[in-house]
Amino acid sequence: QVQLVESGGGLVQPGGSLRLSCAASRIIFRFAAMGWYRQAPGKQRELVAHITSSNLTNYADSVKGRFTISKDNANNTVCLQMNSLKTEDTAVYYCHALFATMNYWGQGTQVTVSS
Repeated sequence: QVQLVESGGGLVQPGGSLRLSCAASRIIFRFAAMGWYRQAPGKQRELVAHITSSNLTNYADSVKGRFTISKDNANNTVCLQMNSLKTEDTAVYYCHALFATMNYWGQGTQVTVSS
């Protein structure tokens, strides 16, 4: 069964904004630690932002002050608001959840920052 579904990726110019959404199963959303990872071509997948079930957050240094992770409890979604985007942010972004020792991954959504 599909647990996580990302949406919101696309093409944006440097300095622009984009908002990613990750729809989760109710039980996953309620109890899991969730986050966003990204993987650029030729690069290792890296953690971008993370939010716990108690709403503690942390961010990669490269995105601090530009990205914000949040939850929409009514819709069981985790969002990543990305502002002041740079070309270096270009990657496939993956929603992730850690629940009951299991790792769940979305299919990924492409974010391309280019002029």
